[in-house]
Amino acid sequence: MMVKSPRHGQQRPAAQLHPRNPHQGRYDFDALCQLCAELKPCVVVSRRGDQTIDFHDPVAVKALNKALLMQHYGIQFWDIPAGYLCPPIPGRADYIHYLADELAADNGGVVPEGRMIQGLDIGVGANCIYPLIGNRTYGWQFVGTDIDPVSVNTANLIAEANTALKGQLTCRLQADAKLIFKGVIKPSDRFDFTLCNPPFHGSAQETEAANRRKLRHLGQPADSVKLNFGGQSNELWCPGGELAFIKRIITQSKDVAAQCYLFSCLVSKETHIPQLKGALKNAGARRVKVVAMTQGQKQSRLLLWTFQSDNARLQWRETYWGDKSLSPQ
Repeated sequence: MMVKSPRHGQQRPAAQLHPRNPHQGRYDFDALCQLCAELKPCVVVSRRGDQTIDFHDPVAVKALNKALLMQHYGIQFWDIPAGYLCPPIPGRADYIHYLADELAADNGGVVPEGRMIQGLDIGVGANCIYPLIGNRTYGWQFVGTDIDPVSVNTANLIAEANTALKGQLTCRLQADAKLIFKGVIKPSDRFDFTLCNPPFHGSAQETEAANRRKLRHLGQPADSVKLNFGGQSNELWCPGGELAFIKRIITQSKDVAAQCYLFSCLVSKETHIPQLKGALKNAGARRVKVVAMTQGQKQSRLLLWTFQSDNARLQWRETYWGDKSLSPQ
């Protein structure tokens, strides 16, 4: 099945998810509980009389994620160790759909699908969310990388335990935390895109302070910090925060430029964009684009770049996408 991308420049209401994102509107908790029994004891009734969960309870958040993966993506087994990042799925799905739009822009408005399309998830995490959504939505194959052995083993277990995923995604351990691509990309590998949700904060103290501010904003006690979505240190912070991490991706991406059609990364802080554009210019990127994404009150940006010439990208598409006539836009 061919998926048409929204027309270039098409507008949508600011607070809505991507048009193809299935997580629109309120959750159908009755349907979700039928699929996932673990969710049922977590469902409560809000002051307005609606069904919901306590989004400050990591057990409830994990059960909701599992139910959503079952409902929309046919995932029958999904589990992560206690304390590991349990990300909100709707926002992660938005990244995948906007990335698909960028590939479609070079493919006559049609999202390239199937096993020939290969993705690389930098920092896949134990949750393996991006490969799960990308594979089950568009049939893309994935390689995930991570510096944490537990994350790699857990993500591979999820892939092996779901029949629909067998042979379509694998995760590799990055033994050197300073390296992004070297050591995990093989000479024979080629990727139509890379993606990454980088560590946001610059230290454990910064992470804790940010969570205290969030709790105060929500009217919750801030004396006992508890991250409802969990997260290990490498998932939440790194020296220099997201700016330093993305600059490292940019610098090292040039070394594998011929093996990757399109690089991408999530950017949380808009103030970082000018510096990142400068880094891309210095690295010699041929095309750079920033796509704004909004999920409710949260705003983020998708940074995309390539080092390949128009002719090289056209040849790539002819070889791997079956594109015999389309020129870059």
